[in-house]
Amino acid sequence: MRVGVVQMTSTDDLAANLEVARSWVGAAVARGAEWVGLPENFAYLRHEGLPVPCAQALDGEIIGCVRAWAREHGVWILGGTFPESTDTDARVYNTSVLISPAGEIEAIYRKIHLFDVDLRSSGGGIFRESATIAAGKDVVVASTPFGVLGLSVCYDLRFPELFRAMAARGVRWIAVPSAFAPETGRDHWEVLLRARAIENLAFVLAPAQCGRHSPDRASYGRSMIIDPWGLVLARAGDRPGVIVADCDLADLERARSALPSLTHRRL
Repeated sequence: MRVGVVQMTSTDDLAANLEVARSWVGAAVARGAEWVGLPENFAYLRHEGLPVPCAQALDGEIIGCVRAWAREHGVWILGGTFPESTDTDARVYNTSVLISPAGEIEAIYRKIHLFDVDLRSSGGGIFRESATIAAGKDVVVASTPFGVLGLSVCYDLRFPELFRAMAARGVRWIAVPSAFAPETGRDHWEVLLRARAIENLAFVLAPAQCGRHSPDRASYGRSMIIDPWGLVLARAGDRPGVIVADCDLADLERARSALPSLTHRRL
């Protein structure tokens, strides 16, 4: 199966971001992708802690666009994340949505682990994602014709127990749409992605934000597609674009047969 991962430099211009995402999805499909992943905050991105004026429900404009793109091209699309409004909290969910080729919503994941950190000692800023984002609670996996897909978002990557829970539910694929900070990305991004692939013997698909979004916000980039042995099949650079890779489930089964660590667990 050929998968495509989109890398973007999103801003606070919703209409412009949606047009860019539409274009990159089309570019991925033109290169043969049957499944396309968009990054975290693909439709709207600015510094955490500020209000989110474009928060909306699952039937709003943002997911409506992703559903239309999936139907137009007949492909699976992971709608990175978008700001999902809630009825019970002034904050929003940071929500990832998997869309089928028929344009149907197949899975909804609300980011569990929120990025509340102080990176000033390493040249970065202070992030308080919990000021505007409400934490999700549920581990989410989706059954697809190409195998079970586990959904996660960015900072979730640092919590291996989440991915172990996915492995227990039979995942063959893990999606990690992200907007990783440059200060941590340069040392941790690839290491963590490859570790999650290796320890769970699964393909990892990591569409990411890159570059400067605003005067006080930037992202690391380097989107990746990684195989179950931990080998990087495709890697983006520091600019927006698309990467694609052929992911063969036979390779996954060979890896799991050669190293059956998932069957050796004792805890």
